[in-house]
Amino acid sequence: MTMFSDFPLHKSILQAIHDMGFEEPSPIQAACIPKVLEGGDLIGQAQTGTGKTAAFGIPLLEKVTPANRVQAIILTPTRELAIQVAGELLRIGKYNKVRTLPIYGGQSIGHQIRALRQGVQIVVGTPGRVLDHLRRKTLKLESVHTLILDEADEMLDMGFVDDIETIINHMPEERQTLLFSATMPPEIKRLATRYMKSPETIAVSREEVTAPLIEQVYYKVFERNKLESLCRILDSEDVELGIIFCRTKRGVDELTEMLQSRGYLADGLHGDLSQAQRDKVMNAFRESSIEFLIATDVAARGIDVGNVSHVINYDIPQDSESYVHRIGRTGRAGRKGIAMTLVTPREVRQMMFIQKQTKAQVLSRNVPSLEEVAERKQEQLREQLISLLESDAIAEMYQKVTNSLLEQYPAEKIAAAALHLSFHSEVGEAKEPEAYNFGETGAAKGMVRFFLNVGRNANLKPQDLVREISESVGIPGKAVGRIDIFENFTFVEVPEDVAAFVYESLRQTRINGKRINLEPAKPRGAKRS
Repeated sequence: MTMFSDFPLHKSILQAIHDMGFEEPSPIQAACIPKVLEGGDLIGQAQTGTGKTAAFGIPLLEKVTPANRVQAIILTPTRELAIQVAGELLRIGKYNKVRTLPIYGGQSIGHQIRALRQGVQIVVGTPGRVLDHLRRKTLKLESVHTLILDEADEMLDMGFVDDIETIINHMPEERQTLLFSATMPPEIKRLATRYMKSPETIAVSREEVTAPLIEQVYYKVFERNKLESLCRILDSEDVELGIIFCRTKRGVDELTEMLQSRGYLADGLHGDLSQAQRDKVMNAFRESSIEFLIATDVAARGIDVGNVSHVINYDIPQDSESYVHRIGRTGRAGRKGIAMTLVTPREVRQMMFIQKQTKAQVLSRNVPSLEEVAERKQEQLREQLISLLESDAIAEMYQKVTNSLLEQYPAEKIAAAALHLSFHSEVGEAKEPEAYNFGETGAAKGMVRFFLNVGRNANLKPQDLVREISESVGIPGKAVGRIDIFENFTFVEVPEDVAAFVYESLRQTRINGKRINLEPAKPRGAKRS
């Protein structure tokens, strides 16, 4: 098995990879990283969602130095991809003194010019805006040693081929060129022949990101309520055996401890365990002495237990390939299986992305309420009592206690008291997590109205806001209510049941390059403080 530590990478990059929760490289990463480090040109045929950003980003950050000049440029077809790629590079290079700047249309060019003047080592941009900077002489590419064309087929489909060739002509001929594309049409091959030197081709097949035919659902949860939400889900399901996935080894240890303290039959599995410890945990899982195995991706590799009824992604996987590997642990040998994913506001886009890449139908479910969990517990208690009564296996000591109580109290009252004692000692004093209360915001009935600190000054259009909300929360665009855009601010109405999620999602983001400040609106006519 290849590990990131097998590559000749600086410890600062390995630490950042560890912090991101990556334990082992995906197939495209395992194949590309050593080749890119060698310095040759490369064509990677891979879809988005296979981990290709890290496949070129990790070796790129190994090569780039803190010297104050642009050393690498990554061209992407859309601003969304530019932002996404730049974000991942920032995380991989967080311990390095390397600055990455996304440049794209729709964002103030003045802001980009100021950032370029301050010194940037890596530029991630759309061809049109990169060309604009070259014409203004605000971007210089004479020191570029690495050019990366990401989703090259999409760039060509969008008519960027002339722009790309113009940009390439501003760079030194002696450079490394990496081209990533899901398909290889003739135009891509012509581009490769003209601008690349004996490129090696690495392909990841489409079949590797096809989801198995099992029931797949996701729950929208807030980070602070994540454990409580998981427990409610577990309590409302008939779990034969379940595997719960965490991103990191530390996460496995913490969740194992928390579930054990709440009385669940659970144990953890990760790479720091000795073989003897691992065997002990796995034997307990196979024999059903524990119901829940909590594991990292690496630790779960090779687990082949036929009667796993549930796979639960406590932490969302890094890409669609990992998602498919995880959920494939259930639904074996024709059995029924269900895969569940807990999704926080920041992760909804990733869930939508995985769904699109795997072409799977992943349904949204609400976390069970306390009442629903209590009903399920009562039903389970009833079934256990019937089973015990019919088996004639009640201990004599309990029969004696019952007989003495029957001398003073009616049988119905004794039975109800025993059930109350059993049920409440098991369920405990659970409380509903504190919910958002946005108060009166002047919205239509069933809606919440928000105030945003951007408007026409950020070139904001209704369709931009609808798309942002729809993608961030996973609701249809038509569910978004009234939008009023003014020069410096905007009001938007969203359904009450997703308002808290919209609030947590949008206040973490930018629209058209402007950071969003989102807050509940005042009722119409009220003055803002």
